[in-house]
Amino acid sequence: MIYNIYFSPTGSTQKVTSFLANQINTCTDVDLSLPKNNFSINIGKDDFCIVGVPSFGGRVPDIAIKRLSQLKGHQTPVLAVVTYGNRAYEDTLLELKETLEQQGFICIAAIACVAEHSIMHQFAKGRPNQDDLNEMAGFMEEVKKRLKKQAISVYVPGNNPYKEYHVIPLHPKASSTCHQCGLCARRCPVQAIPLDNPQEIMKDQCISCMRCVHICPQQARKCSSIKIKMASQKLQKQCMVKKENEFF
Repeated sequence: MIYNIYFSPTGSTQKVTSFLANQINTCTDVDLSLPKNNFSINIGKDDFCIVGVPSFGGRVPDIAIKRLSQLKGHQTPVLAVVTYGNRAYEDTLLELKETLEQQGFICIAAIACVAEHSIMHQFAKGRPNQDDLNEMAGFMEEVKKRLKKQAISVYVPGNNPYKEYHVIPLHPKASSTCHQCGLCARRCPVQAIPLDNPQEIMKDQCISCMRCVHICPQQARKCSSIKIKMASQKLQKQCMVKKENEFF
């Protein structure tokens, strides 16, 4: 069985892992960004997993680590995938690999894929594009070859101890166009939006993942334009140079 496992608040990571999984066969989806606590799954030696997460400030999102730690592999081969918004993924890929291997998986391959920034959309806008997907398909041909051989853990870049976990502290607020439908509250990965008052947000729980902004049917949830402009100016130099996808 093939498992497509992803933490993907705005859908970019899911797009990549689903495309990769479909290069082999139909798969079972496991959405780690759902607002629930139980993700306990036993995955066998003869199965194969594709596990994807976005890079949050050069690290795996903390809530994704907690949910990945509920998975149990049995020397199961895995492809580790990290998406990032054209700045740098730093320790994310290494942290993902080491987390999975602590849970009984063997990381036989890894991909760092550039995707449109979830907050500052001008960075890597439109990626992954068709050229990126064509490249991903080529990567999967090598993965298929590795699956026919003895599973061997691959090298990925990064540092351990990992860099300090830090995300851009942007907490989306509801505007006057909010209809209080509650969709954002029902689908917030960390339940930071009260269902009985979806115009509010619990800042101490919010992880700035932008799911509520992405899924709002009224486009009523937004971040401070001033703070986004300041963050954009800070990252401009690092993010404007086109980054390439990497395969390990």
